[in-house]
Amino acid sequence: MNELILELKQEIIKVLNLEGMTPDDITSDGELFGAGLGLDSIDALELIVLLEKNYGIKLKDPSQGKEIFKSIRTMAEYITAHRTK
Repeated sequence: MNELILELKQEIIKVLNLEGMTPDDITSDGELFGAGLGLDSIDALELIVLLEKNYGIKLKDPSQGKEIFKSIRTMAEYITAHRTK
């Protein structure tokens, strides 16, 4: 799981253009939205695309995103349980 967490951190930095950030700057259990990394709804759409493109996961219910994208760890757990790629 640690490899997947590192991979997610790297992908999020790249996809969301978080210039000047490194994977070490993002905590595995820290919030991605709001007070955490400060991501917004546009970023959420990018994360949904990332799940589909990299892991073959399609979110059927957008309201799932709130729980899935709570932290890097919750994303990794969801990917581990649902990935098709």
